Parts: sequence; structure tokens; C-alpha cells
Amino acid sequence: MKVHIYTDGAAKGNPGRGGYGIVLRSERGHHKEVAKGYRLTTNNRMELMAVIVALEMLKGTQDEVTVFSDSKYVVDSVEQGWLWNWQKKGFEKTKNADLWRRFIPAYQRHKVKFKWIKGHNGHKDNERCDQMAVAAADLPILLVDEGYENAQDKSMFDE
Repeated sequence: MKVHIYTDGAAKGNPGRGGYGIVLRSERGHHKEVAKGYRLTTNNRMELMAVIVALEMLKGTQDEVTVFSDSKYVVDSVEQGWLWNWQKKGFEKTKNADLWRRFIPAYQRHKVKFKWIKGHNGHKDNERCDQMAVAAADLPILLVDEGYENAQDKSMFDE
């Protein structure tokens, strides 16, 4: 079955409050929208998290999944093969390694191709994802991006 996934991530302050938005559409007419907000994260983490969550939501194994993203970071990391080089090196010194490790099994379950689309260019589903991502970042109760916050080592106690 063909599935189209549209994603967008946002961060206010970068790092700062962030969110992602996802629109999933199948050739059978199924449509689903998802958004989540985080209290401290980056735009790249939200872009990548959106793709991971969308791929993890797909049941079984899908033959044709196209991910539309305005994130060169995400699209090029996969399509240019950077991700596989990072993996070979054990993700040493790779930003967002926790998310890339989570991405790989979700990606490998399906036949996925990425298409970069220009953001804020009138593409209906991308614009919807952007609206959801920004709104999610403004929610009064936000999730914790543990991978990001733990990596910051901001202890409130002296050692």
C-alpha cells in the first residue's frame, strides 16, 4: 500500500520549546494527524522525531512510503548516505545519535523514500504540519525530550 507522510518540526529559541506535526495519508483514503510538544529541544530533533513517530505508527510492513519533509538535515542524512557512515562509526560525535538509532529500525521495516519540499511554500499538508508543530510547542504541558536534556548535563547541584 502507498503511504504519504508529511512532517515538520519547530523549536522556539533553538534550543527551546519545540514541537512536531505529522500528516499521514494512504492510498485507501486513511488520514491521520499527530502533534506533540517538548519543553526543551531543537528544530532538527523535532524534524527527525516527526519522521520516526510517523514510521513507527505504520502497521506491518509497507511497500511504498514517501516521506515529504522540508528538513535538509533529515532528507540528506538518509538520501546522501550520511546516516550509514555515522552508524559504521558507532555514531561517535554524531548529533542526535539517540534518535538516529531509533530511526533505523523504523526505517528498515518499510520501503521508504524521502522527498525534500520547500517549506512555507503553500504545500497544504506541509503547511498543516507546520501549524501543528508550532501549536504543539505552545501547549501548556510539554513532554521532556530526555535525549536532548540528558545530553546537556545541566545539573542543578555542585559536584
